[in-house]
Amino acid sequence: MKKLLLLLLPIFSLAQNCVPTTIIINLDQYQGETYWTVKDTSGNVLAYSDDYGLQPDYASVIEQRCLPPGPLTFTIYDSYGDGLNGSMWGGLDGSYYVVQCYDTLVFGTDPAFGNDTAHAILVAPCPPIFGCMDSSYVEFNPRADTSDGSCSELVVFGCIDSTMYNYDSTANTMSLVPSCDYTLTLTDLVGDGWAASNLEVTQGDSVWNFTLDTAAYSQEYTINLKAPQEVSFKFSITQQAFQSAAHCGFKLTNPLGMTMIEVIPPFIQPLLKRTVTTYCGNYCVDKVFGCMDSLALNHVDTANTSTQCFYVLGCTNSSYLEYYTQGFVADTSDGSCHAEAIWGCIDSTAFNYDSSANIDNGGCIPVVVGCMQPLAFNYNAQANTPDTCIAVVYGCMSNIAINYDSLANIDDGSCIGIVRGCTDTLAFNYTPLANLDDSSCVDVVYGCINPTMFNYDSLANTNDGTCIPFNYGCTDSTMFNYNPLANSDNNSCVPYIYGCTNPSMLNYNPSANTEDFSCIAYIYGCMDSTALNFDSLANTPNNSCVEIVVGCMDPNAYNYESAANVNDSISCLYDANCFTGPGIPYWLNDPCYAWVISVDDYCCENEWDTICQATYDYCDGTWVGPLLTRTQEKKELIMITDLLGRPTKEIKNQLLFYIYNNGTVEKKLIKQ
Repeated sequence: MKKLLLLLLPIFSLAQNCVPTTIIINLDQYQGETYWTVKDTSGNVLAYSDDYGLQPDYASVIEQRCLPPGPLTFTIYDSYGDGLNGSMWGGLDGSYYVVQCYDTLVFGTDPAFGNDTAHAILVAPCPPIFGCMDSSYVEFNPRADTSDGSCSELVVFGCIDSTMYNYDSTANTMSLVPSCDYTLTLTDLVGDGWAASNLEVTQGDSVWNFTLDTAAYSQEYTINLKAPQEVSFKFSITQQAFQSAAHCGFKLTNPLGMTMIEVIPPFIQPLLKRTVTTYCGNYCVDKVFGCMDSLALNHVDTANTSTQCFYVLGCTNSSYLEYYTQGFVADTSDGSCHAEAIWGCIDSTAFNYDSSANIDNGGCIPVVVGCMQPLAFNYNAQANTPDTCIAVVYGCMSNIAINYDSLANIDDGSCIGIVRGCTDTLAFNYTPLANLDDSSCVDVVYGCINPTMFNYDSLANTNDGTCIPFNYGCTDSTMFNYNPLANSDNNSCVPYIYGCTNPSMLNYNPSANTEDFSCIAYIYGCMDSTALNFDSLANTPNNSCVEIVVGCMDPNAYNYESAANVNDSISCLYDANCFTGPGIPYWLNDPCYAWVISVDDYCCENEWDTICQATYDYCDGTWVGPLLTRTQEKKELIMITDLLGRPTKEIKNQLLFYIYNNGTVEKKLIKQ
C-alpha cells in the first residue's frame, strides 16, 4: 500500500537574485532509486537531492530551493531504470512537480521515464500580486503582497439573500455560522473493521484520530468543526493492515446534509493529506408565509411573513344581497349567500324609483318641478316635472346705472355706472376704469423700493431699476484686502504687511501678506573666512569648513606634509641621497650643490672636502683663489648644464655652466 509523508525542509535565506521554488516528489514503493538535479546552461549543478531511501513507501516529499533567474534544466533520475512506474511491480505510480510563484513549471505525471527525464524551465522573479491587503474590506485578496489602493468597501456582515426573511440590504458579505457538528462516517467494504488503520482529522491546532471497530461495515462519529475553515484528512496504516486498507473509505457530512468530502474504497494513497473547506450554513431565515394575528381564523404559528388574515364567517360574494345585509364584515365564506343583489333606486317618492331593486344604488333622483323650456326666462335645467314658463326681457338691471330697466329680467351688460378714482394718467395711482375723479391721485416718485437693498428709498413708490444690493467687505483703500466693489464695511480690513512670503526662502516672514521682493534664497556653504573652502556667497552654514594646512605637498620632497591642503612649493626640500646625509651640506634645491655633485662624484659618494666646497664657491661666485683640482689633466669640455644641473646644448642669452674634464667649471652667458 502506498504511504504518504510530508517532509518540510528548512527554507533557505533567499538571496536577492534567486527565486523561491518548490519541488514536490511523490515516490513509489522503490523510493531509494529516485533523486534529481537542477543545472544551468553550462551544466553546473545549482540544486540537487539525495536519494529518498530513508522515506517510507509512497511518501510525498516537498523541498524548497532558491534558484537563480534564467533558463535551467530540471532532471529526475531512477537508478533502476523504471522511473516512478511502481504499478509495474504491483504498487502505485509516483509523480513530480516544480512550482514557482503559484505556477507549476513541470507536470511530471508520466512515471515511465526510464533512467531519467529532463525538463527545461525558465526561472523568473515572481511578479508582485497587487490587491487589497486589508481583510476588513470586501476587495481583500489573501494572496496579495502589494497594496494597489483597491480597498474601498468595508465588509458588512448580514443575510445577503433577498429572498430570505431577514435579508439585509446594507450587508455585502454573508454572515456564516462559525461552527457546527459534522457527521464523520467510516466505511469498510467487507465489514471486518479497520484493524490498525486510522483516519487523522486536523483543523487548526485540533487533531482527532478515528478508526472503525472490528466486524463493522460503517460507523458514525460526531465532530464539531469551525467554518469556513480548512479541515484535512490523513489515512494511516501499519504493515499488518496493508491488504485490508483497500476496503476503507470515509465521508464528512454537514448539518445541512451536504457531503463536504467522500473517499470511497479503496484509499488511493495512504498518508496523503486531503483538504476541504467546511461550511455550516448562514444566518439567513426562510420566509414562512401566513397570517400572523393570533386572533384570526387562519393564524399560522410558525409564520414570519404576513399574508391576509380572516376573522368573520358569512357571505363574502358581493353579487348577493346577504353580503351587504351583514354589514360587509364577513371575510370567510360560510355558504350563506342566497338572494341575488339587484341595484336601483328603492325610494318610492323618487323620480326614478325601481320597484324590482332590493339594494339602493344611491342614485335616486328627487322630483323637481319647474319650467323645462330652454328659451324661457325661468328655465330650470334640473327640472324633471313641467311648470309655468316666463318670457325673457333683456336690459340693464342695476338701479344705480343711468340706463336701469325695471322691466328687464336678464341683464344684457349694457349698464353704465359711476366709477370713482384717480383719472390723471401721469399719477402713480391712475385708474383707467374711473370716470369720476375722487381727488385721490398720488404723484409718481421713482427710486429703489426694495428695503433689502443698499440704496432703498422709503419715499419712492415706483421702482426705477437702480437698486444696488449690499456688498460687504473692506472699504478702506489703504488696506491689504480692500474690496473696491464693497459698499458696506464689515470691519474685516487687514493692513498691508510687507516681507518675503516664500516659505522656502532664508528670510521668509510668515506674518507677511504682501511680497516686497526681498526674499533671499538659502545658499549653503562654509562661512568661516579662515577656512580653506570659505564661500563668500554662502548665508547658511552646513558644517563643511576645512581648516587650512600649509606645507609641502610634493610626495618626492624630503619634508612632504601629507596633512597639507595648501601647497608651499618654496618650502619643499629635496635630498640628494649623498653619503653626507639629508641636507648636508646643502639640499638638492641648491643649483650649485646639484652641479658640484654631478661633476665630482667624490663629493656625494665619499665626503664633502675643501675641493668640493671650493668648487661650490666657484659656482656661487664667492671663490677668490685658483680653482683646486683633484688631478692635472688636459682641459676638455665634457658637459654643458643649466642652473639646475641638467645637461643642455649651448643656448644664447642664457647663463650656462661649462664643465671640463679637469674638474673646472665656467659660467658663460653668450649673447646673440
